[in-house]
Amino acid sequence: MTIEQQIAQELSVKPNQVEAAVRLLDEGNTVPFISRYRKEATGGLNDEQLRDLSERLTYLRNLQEKKETCLASIEEQGLLTEELKKAILEATTQVAVDDLYRPYRPKRRTRATIAKEKGLEPLANIILLQMTTKTLEEEAKAFINPEKDVKSCDDAIAGACDIIAESISDEATYRTWIREATFKKGRIVSKAKEEGTESVYEMYYDFDENINKLPGHRVLALNRGEKEKVLKVSIDAPVEDILRYLEKNVIHKDNMNTNLYLKATCEDAYTRLIAPSIENEIRNDLTEMAEDGAIKVFGKNLGQLLMQPPIAGRNVLGWDPAFRTGCKIAVIDATGKVLDTTVVYPTAPQNKVEETKKVIKALIKKHNVTLISLGNGTASRESEQIIVEMLKEIPDKVEYVIVNEAGASVYSASKLATEEFPNFDVGQRSATSMARRLIDPLSELVKIDPKSIGVGQYQHDMNQKKLSEALGGVVEDCVNAVGVDLNTASVSLLEYVSGINKTLAKNIVDYRETNGRFNSRAELKKVPKLGPKAFEQCAGFMRISDGKNPLDATSVHPESYDAAKLLLEKLGFTTKDIASGSLAGISKQITNVKKLAEELDIGEMTLEDIVKELEKPGRDPREDMPLPILKSDVLEMKDLKEGMILKGTVRNVIDFGAFVDIGVHQDGLVHISQLSDKYIKHPLEAVSVGDVVDVQVLGVDEKKGRISLTMKIKK
Repeated sequence: MTIEQQIAQELSVKPNQVEAAVRLLDEGNTVPFISRYRKEATGGLNDEQLRDLSERLTYLRNLQEKKETCLASIEEQGLLTEELKKAILEATTQVAVDDLYRPYRPKRRTRATIAKEKGLEPLANIILLQMTTKTLEEEAKAFINPEKDVKSCDDAIAGACDIIAESISDEATYRTWIREATFKKGRIVSKAKEEGTESVYEMYYDFDENINKLPGHRVLALNRGEKEKVLKVSIDAPVEDILRYLEKNVIHKDNMNTNLYLKATCEDAYTRLIAPSIENEIRNDLTEMAEDGAIKVFGKNLGQLLMQPPIAGRNVLGWDPAFRTGCKIAVIDATGKVLDTTVVYPTAPQNKVEETKKVIKALIKKHNVTLISLGNGTASRESEQIIVEMLKEIPDKVEYVIVNEAGASVYSASKLATEEFPNFDVGQRSATSMARRLIDPLSELVKIDPKSIGVGQYQHDMNQKKLSEALGGVVEDCVNAVGVDLNTASVSLLEYVSGINKTLAKNIVDYRETNGRFNSRAELKKVPKLGPKAFEQCAGFMRISDGKNPLDATSVHPESYDAAKLLLEKLGFTTKDIASGSLAGISKQITNVKKLAEELDIGEMTLEDIVKELEKPGRDPREDMPLPILKSDVLEMKDLKEGMILKGTVRNVIDFGAFVDIGVHQDGLVHISQLSDKYIKHPLEAVSVGDVVDVQVLGVDEKKGRISLTMKIKK
């Protein structure tokens, strides 16, 4: 079976789809480009399928390379047999290849290699094959050699048993069975390193659970507790079952002279050589599975957060709350331009509440502010109280939203923020970011390292390279799904566009600043270092409003412009009709998609995409997402009563539930068991970050600051 065939089987798609996708990836095409503009070739594989395919392709190619390296090494040693070659070639995992290669891998000096140097291998064979009728002491006498540090029969037997123990440890079949038995029947056990100490890991101070039932979030929690030296974690394996299995496979004769030694050697092989490495392998496998699961959840959450709809056409006041240093204020217009900044001191120790109200009211009136974006950090609760009081005192309708300020401090102190706002201090930049997160969440959040956005679980304990790659892919998919305005997009946004790297993104902005706005997509070819391949990859995702060609404002790729124009001509329109909205409903005029696609010399999927885009040019997929809840009054934890039904916004989704913002500064937890009346394996089956949901209060613990919620509402 070829790699492509194996991937097709695993992903439940056709081999020709995988072959086409692999070819396109190898040619340097990006996932968003293939997903959007090469649907005919791949049979419509989407972004997620293509990323899974790419990841699996890399793994299987690395596996193939590992097999070739191992086979070459064994052949060089003159020990390669047809049976071994077949076993290695048929291995489906790197662990299986490692097991088969273990006996032939160059070793450091071990007890077994030292024993072989002492000439004890023949004695090991006598014991292992149970060939002697004498006592072992009698057999061992022949191997006593003081010059080689074999001074007694016991020394000879011990060395021979070391050789046998290593051969047992190197047997791939044994290791596979033991690994599976440990995973099926073994248990993860953890204890506190120091009794009586309090910590967040108390539930793991006397923890014991089946390995095969351990959820990912517990694996990561145990790892962190162990890393912080609070917990001692180990695997409790089915030792008796394993020893019986080894004895059954190693001892074939009823030979009293050797059996006792072989039993002891089996135990030594397991406890000294096999168990530690199997435990490490299982712990690593559990961690990798937990990380993959957590990264997937993080990615889904991040995608939902990035795809929150922009609140268009409103001037926003960003409020970055604080105590001693004051609350930083920034006002921006509907395009994100900063109109005003200041600092107010309504919170302790200054408590200048009335003065703050006066300043904010003046800013609202001066800049026609209709929305306040309040960060949820330190002093947010106190700031919200003041905002609500103030809103009741003014005649104009002004609402407020509490936004998650995760990553704002990272951004505001970054080189990027310094370049963007060289005359602002860190607080002014942070307040501006608070406001811009409402105007266009995607454009603002791409400036922040995805790991700092705060919608994951144990993200700092994971493989950072894998996490960065996965989250980078999520951001890339989101940016390209929405598209970017070529004449306003920042370097941070442009660098996530298909085919564009940091250098090209900077070159695009530099070109724009030097030559003025882009009037056509074709003008991109004049940007330094932006060659034909980069243009092909990026052009369809770049938008130009009011440009020379109305098609430049759509997601129709330049390679399909001729087909689009011919289509419009056949339907009695021209490109000038695109911006007018008069093309809505043109799909109803098409009676035979297949025939029309042939006439236009394009694929049916491409035709359908062109028609959808012409009907609603530049459509923003974020329109389908729920808008954030706009508020004008405050709710406190003491106001919550059991049974109360509220509307909230999902802020984070994790393995065991979802955290929902119901407006009391402490997100409530909807446990997985309370998310749906139907059985679900993971909370993501029921909710996503940004969802606006109805919840009912199950319980409130003011002392611990915990709120329990349910979505299984009983009225």
